[in-house]
Amino acid sequence: MKTYKVAILGATGAVGMEMKKILEERNFPVGELKLLASSRSAGTVQKFKGEDITVEEARNEAFKGVDIVLGAAENDIAEKFAPAIVDAGAVFVDNSSAFRLDPKVPLIVPEVNSADVRNHSGIISNPNCSTIITVVAVNALNSISPIKSMIASTYQAVSGAGAGGPIELSAQVEALAKGEKPVSKVFTHQIAYNLIPQIGGHSTDGYTSEEMKLQNEGRKIMHLPDMDVSCTCVRVPVFRSHSISVLVRTADPISINQARAVIEAAPGCKLVDDLDAHVYPMPLDTSDQDLVYVGRIRPDLTDPCGLNIWCCGDQVRKGAATNAVQIAELLL
Repeated sequence: MKTYKVAILGATGAVGMEMKKILEERNFPVGELKLLASSRSAGTVQKFKGEDITVEEARNEAFKGVDIVLGAAENDIAEKFAPAIVDAGAVFVDNSSAFRLDPKVPLIVPEVNSADVRNHSGIISNPNCSTIITVVAVNALNSISPIKSMIASTYQAVSGAGAGGPIELSAQVEALAKGEKPVSKVFTHQIAYNLIPQIGGHSTDGYTSEEMKLQNEGRKIMHLPDMDVSCTCVRVPVFRSHSISVLVRTADPISINQARAVIEAAPGCKLVDDLDAHVYPMPLDTSDQDLVYVGRIRPDLTDPCGLNIWCCGDQVRKGAATNAVQIAELLL
């Protein structure tokens, strides 16, 4: 079997660490793995397939001879190193938002638009975590009738804010149990026993940058340039796995039975929908695995062409690391 030289840019962060884990889980044909991070992390050692790998400082010359680079760094780092990665002849699968809306860069969810990967010129973007989970859940409906619009609310776990999110939630719960004042550093407000209805900075018309991603990225991924999306993003005191409530409006009515059938058969989906038995997608059940659980499928009572859907997925895995590795698998 042919093997590949793979690098992870941002290897010591939460998503980078998960990428390494998933490369091993999925038995990706890695001949050599390079772990790249900032100078602060250089020299630390991580395990991969039982072997010690020393983290290197990310430099332009580090990409020489690399076939695939999995990006798990912020926008500025992705933009800084993208030219060197492409010049080295590698393909950059980037998890940041730096290139997602660039018309020359494919934005890929393998279960939805895998054929678009052929159009890359050295850079492929990994979508936003909530976008990935949502489009995997709803895309099958397009086979019955095109999606015209969506109204969505996301309930995003603290780990979506990075490794510090779960630490801060745990510390605040412990402090409150002791009668102490909780300290907020990662989040702008106390997250323990609270909801924060803002993720991302101000974008337009009172929407945040995070809220606009579902429309802007969803249109590109599902090839629905006229689809309108109104989204509200909420940070919730859950450690892992994002949940999304979405009202999908299609050109023509879709029955509940039709919707259940196509979603159950859709790649990457698991239908979990039995209200009488108290069975529906929940963060605890969807953490640390790669399927998007879909349930609470019911008609919209305000529009005959509307369906209400509830879905959950692990945003660190399917919403980031696993999706990136699946894109790399398409390149093979």
